[in-house]
Amino acid sequence: MTAAATKSRNAVGRAFTTIGQAFLAAVARLDRSLSPAITFNKLKNHKFVLSDITYIFNFFLAAYWFTIMTNPPFPLKLGIPILWALALIIPVTSQFFVPATPIFIYLLSFYSSRFVSADVRPSISVSLLPTLESVLYGANISDILTRFTHPILDVIAWVPYGVGHFTIPFAVGAFVWLFRTKEVLYFWASVFGYMNLTGVIIQIIFPCSPPWYEVIYGLTPANYGMKGSPGGLARIDALLHTQMYTTAFTNSPMVFGAFPSLHAGSATMEALFISHFFPQTTKFVWAYAGILYWATMYLTHHYLIDVVGGACMATAFFYLMLPDDLKGVAAATAPPPNLTSFVTGYQRSKYEVYDLEDPRRTRAPASPRAMLDAADFDVESDEEEVDITYRSPVPGASSSFASQQQQPPPRQKAGGGAGSGRGRGGSHRHTASIASLIRNEERGPEDGWSPVTGTFNFPSANNAAREGITVKA
Repeated sequence: MTAAATKSRNAVGRAFTTIGQAFLAAVARLDRSLSPAITFNKLKNHKFVLSDITYIFNFFLAAYWFTIMTNPPFPLKLGIPILWALALIIPVTSQFFVPATPIFIYLLSFYSSRFVSADVRPSISVSLLPTLESVLYGANISDILTRFTHPILDVIAWVPYGVGHFTIPFAVGAFVWLFRTKEVLYFWASVFGYMNLTGVIIQIIFPCSPPWYEVIYGLTPANYGMKGSPGGLARIDALLHTQMYTTAFTNSPMVFGAFPSLHAGSATMEALFISHFFPQTTKFVWAYAGILYWATMYLTHHYLIDVVGGACMATAFFYLMLPDDLKGVAAATAPPPNLTSFVTGYQRSKYEVYDLEDPRRTRAPASPRAMLDAADFDVESDEEEVDITYRSPVPGASSSFASQQQQPPPRQKAGGGAGSGRGRGGSHRHTASIASLIRNEERGPEDGWSPVTGTFNFPSANNAAREGITVKA
């Protein structure tokens, strides 16, 4: 086995080990209670804010969809809201279902849109999108991209459009759950769900035919009784000897939902989100988004204007809904609080060691390239560790306790003291001493600490006698 193969194999092994350890840390953070009383108590103590109006909107929208839903029929369809309500009041499931509510509302709206009566739905636009594309871009770009097809291009287009679109949102949610704080996970569920929900509502109010309709029927008027088409994905079905995409798109509840493209919107949202919270992957996720933009037109499912509309909608949602606390690089990339205890290779910061508030969680650094934490860069010194307990703050001052600099004080409080920064090779971590001095108000002379003032304070005679120190007059 070559050195490169060995190195690659070790890297893969470390990656799986890290994911496994992060999974254990994520499970440890879960609320495993089954008592609904805990949820009701939280609801009772909750202080309602203006943003909570979205839950009222979700409730009435879900009630509308369940009312017009005919499959499953009544009373079987009542099982869906009953199970949903149980998932919301049991703590072990509510921690997932409450933040994921926007996504469930989006999926419910997409599925139930087929039950809206054609009598109240607007007429379907057949010629508007291709006309706008020709006017705005000088040609029918999507038609040009479909004139040359090849099995290799089919597969390249199929991977992001037919596979990635349905799996990557769950993968993003899983990785955020493992490696980022719960605020980031809640933001992902909210922004992704509401962006797609808005797209579905626009598609219901403004129905437009996709390019495959123009290929099959030309510009003849469309009606809601027409079945959908897999477009270029029919070639994938032929390649794989299946009817998977043909069946799925023929029975799609949203046949005339060309604008905006939710494939393009989802890919843009994923690229914006991942590049912000996992910046090391930026070039890869945008390359994926670019390929998907092309795939939507190559497979005759969207016009270029649909792609632009979906991308613009996703960009607007991301930046308008991004919380101020998560805009900084340090706050966006901060790991969950207990990740350092499980994952090998993660260091506890000085804020965790000394139980201090981490400024990375509350404010952004002045510059994206600013140093985030001395612990992240493993700043150490080769100097011999020297205790600073009785070091005089006055330059040039002498002390009868100079001998104390050669040995640590007899007793220290747990978690405190200048010597608590040691632990690796006997070297002295400067940040540990600084962090210890920050909390010096908790120390007293009985612990061997002298206040940091302009003059040197000697310990009292009683304390000195107890510690075995001779005080000279």
